[in-house]
Amino acid sequence: MTFEPEQLGQSRTDLAATLRDLRKRAGLTGDRLAHRCNMSQSQISKFETGKKTPTLVDVERILRALDAPAGTVEEVTALARIANTEWQDKRSSWRRGMEKRQTELASLEGEAAELRYFLPAMITGLLATPEYVRASLTHTPGDSSKTVARKLERQTILYDTAKSFTFLLTEQAVRWAIVLESAMAVQIDRLVSLSHLPNIRIGILPIGTEMARGPMNTFTIYDARLATVENFTGRMVFRDSRDISEYLAVFSHFEQRAHFGSEARNLMQQWADAYR
Repeated sequence: MTFEPEQLGQSRTDLAATLRDLRKRAGLTGDRLAHRCNMSQSQISKFETGKKTPTLVDVERILRALDAPAGTVEEVTALARIANTEWQDKRSSWRRGMEKRQTELASLEGEAAELRYFLPAMITGLLATPEYVRASLTHTPGDSSKTVARKLERQTILYDTAKSFTFLLTEQAVRWAIVLESAMAVQIDRLVSLSHLPNIRIGILPIGTEMARGPMNTFTIYDARLATVENFTGRMVFRDSRDISEYLAVFSHFEQRAHFGSEARNLMQQWADAYR
């Protein structure tokens, strides 16, 4: 499904109004619909007033209870998928202050137990040296010092052994030289060092690895409840379980082809030595 950013905000209001209209046309009260769906009346009310966005599963239960025709089911479930997707454009983040975005990311990381990162282009801030972090923010407008500090503060979560991290990096991501060669060697050495932590797996996809799927954007999966996908202009946040399952499947596909442990460290050490 293709999402237009301007659709995403309005879709929640449209979904609420659609569900309310369908219930009324079916001649059901909120109580009766709630009973048919095995939901509470207050939950139905929140869905219909837009105070809470129903999941795709919630919407399917409601549509079955209303005995909605196939065409309506298709239209409303498509609307529900859009309503469960959020667009966050980069310029808005700049206006709010990029350090606030770091606070939001720290919250997501704090709530998750299993985190998966696919990094096809660059090293993420969690794995970056201070020099690499500063260089990655060169084109961010305004004073980036607070953002640098927050990015580095977030790295402490890597040492929380109650959490597990899997990072999949392409060779391009590891070797993308946004700092001087000597600093790149230090950055890759940091990756090697972090890969020894018991709760961190760093997988490497060297150039030439046979892949059945084409290049993907950077994405992160927090447990199995939320996924974020980034591009140059912003990020999309997916909360629908079917979208998240798709990203989990893609991640697994790449993970099965990646090098881990000593094999990954040997590759990274070779690349670090090339920069010395």
